[in-house]
Amino acid sequence: MKILLAVDGSEYTRKMLDYVVAHPTLFDPSHEYVVFTAALALPPHASSAVRSNTVKEYHEEEASKVLQPALAALSASGLRVTSAWRAGPAGETIAQFAEKGAFDLLLMGSHGHGVIARLVMGSVANRVLSHCGVPVLLIR
Repeated sequence: MKILLAVDGSEYTRKMLDYVVAHPTLFDPSHEYVVFTAALALPPHASSAVRSNTVKEYHEEEASKVLQPALAALSASGLRVTSAWRAGPAGETIAQFAEKGAFDLLLMGSHGHGVIARLVMGSVANRVLSHCGVPVLLIR
């Protein structure tokens, strides 16, 4: 099974990773794991003011801050994990990566906002669910 783990470095990501590690009968080393983060894209006016290599280095550095702890936690539990990142809006970028990568399952932590908070702030999980055809397991 090919499993995508969407991470953002938050407490909810940590809870999702803890869930994976705590359930070795579900998430064993026979699966292929990819840890993925969507880096916040720089505004166009900022991107145009610097070289493209500088923008790429910035995104790689920010993504690494999120990906490295997740890779370390999963690798320590005996899972073979790779990582990837893309710049763009989180929900849509995660959903697009999951579909293009032909993943069998997408796991992500959910902040668990109430109805009012979701209406005001939106929800990455809601955007993923509305844009993604891959089965999603939300961990709260």
